Amino acid sequence: MGSTTKYTQFIGVSAERLWAVLADPRRWPEWNPAVGAVTLRGEPGPGVAGDYLPARRISARIHGRLAKPFVLSAFEPGRRIALEQPEPAGVLRFTWTLAAVPGGTELTQELTVSGPSAPVWRRIAGEPLEFGSRVHFARLAQLAGIAPAPDALHVVIAGGSGALGRQVAADLVCRGQRVTVLTRRIDPTLPFAQVQWDGQSVGDWARVLSDRGDGELALINLAGKLVDCRPTEANVRELRSSRVDSTAALVAAARQLARPIDYWIQASTTAIWSDAGEIRCTETTPVPEPGLPQMTGVAVPWEREFTDAVARHRTILRTSIVLDPEAPALRRLSALTKAGLGGSVGNGRQWFSWIHLQDWLAIVRAALGLDPQVRLPDGILVAATDFPVRNRDLMAALRRHLHRPPAPPTPAAILAVGAVVLRTDPALGLTGRHATSEILGPAGFRFRYPTVDDALADLLPA
Repeated sequence: MGSTTKYTQFIGVSAERLWAVLADPRRWPEWNPAVGAVTLRGEPGPGVAGDYLPARRISARIHGRLAKPFVLSAFEPGRRIALEQPEPAGVLRFTWTLAAVPGGTELTQELTVSGPSAPVWRRIAGEPLEFGSRVHFARLAQLAGIAPAPDALHVVIAGGSGALGRQVAADLVCRGQRVTVLTRRIDPTLPFAQVQWDGQSVGDWARVLSDRGDGELALINLAGKLVDCRPTEANVRELRSSRVDSTAALVAAARQLARPIDYWIQASTTAIWSDAGEIRCTETTPVPEPGLPQMTGVAVPWEREFTDAVARHRTILRTSIVLDPEAPALRRLSALTKAGLGGSVGNGRQWFSWIHLQDWLAIVRAALGLDPQVRLPDGILVAATDFPVRNRDLMAALRRHLHRPPAPPTPAAILAVGAVVLRTDPALGLTGRHATSEILGPAGFRFRYPTVDDALADLLPA
């Protein structure tokens, strides 16, 4: 038995500079906080043994007493290094590969766990080490000497400490842009500049919007409470206010600037169309009235609050479900499928619009003017692949990629009961929409992962 996961990230420095950090495993804790310490029994090179300790105290005690030494099973200067850790009835292997590309280096990290105990050790030892890999790569890039140029784009990300916020912040840091995150709680482990705000009113934080340096200023507003909650009146009010209030504060702060913001990406959602049935939704599709309160009732006032935003380029990014192995949606669907509950939900005909994380990041970069091959117009933009799937086809694809047998469907009534236990909204599974973009293709954008099979093959352990 065995499985492999892979993460790839462009980093805007040479392979030689990245290798100077990667080639010494003793520096691993500097860019991956899940690693507590590493020692080597010799200078780095092929066949050299060593020991590492996880950062978590209990894991470190167990690993330190029971684990055998790891071995550098591959060491190709400037190109590849692999660390192989024996586990009881299995082996855990990390491989980092560097490939020179125009403007920098493409770094690929592979985690392979093999042997009869592979599923156990992937969960216990592998997942903590690879979780947050893009943020780890941002730290690695900084250790390798990446630094924004004086005229680099300064990107301020409201809600940048959330799942998508961290991903886009790390991606931009790796590409040499300057990033500042607006957050309610400062996290000293993150490799980004952070400014505290309350998400409701204009305060000292607004000064960051005047800091352009010699370049341009961009604002990405992702602030808002997670939608994975019960659709009670109180929760819907909080979903709405967390988005509307934060947007209002940003709009008010922008009005005080001497110069308008250059690029403003305002988050929204394809759920604005609620349960759209067989309607083919695009950027010009009318919004239903009234629609579901936790969907249309949240998204419409969210977008309306952005109406008076002052910016040279303005994008309302209606994002579909983002497929990301670290995000709640794919993790929950995968867990249910592995548990034998991977059948269709309800009648299984509801549409599931989605986008791979890498493609979503590429759309964000294009909306920030960072992709010379893609010219996006201002206005509403749907961030979704050209190939939505029905729920039954999504679940079949998950079973196929996770090697699970056919599973019985989950009736709507059973889902409603399960949603109470999981404290989530059954409408997230029972409703759907066929949402695609009429703008991305003509603007020159090409999806790297256009089909759900392409996406799952990349995101799930192979």
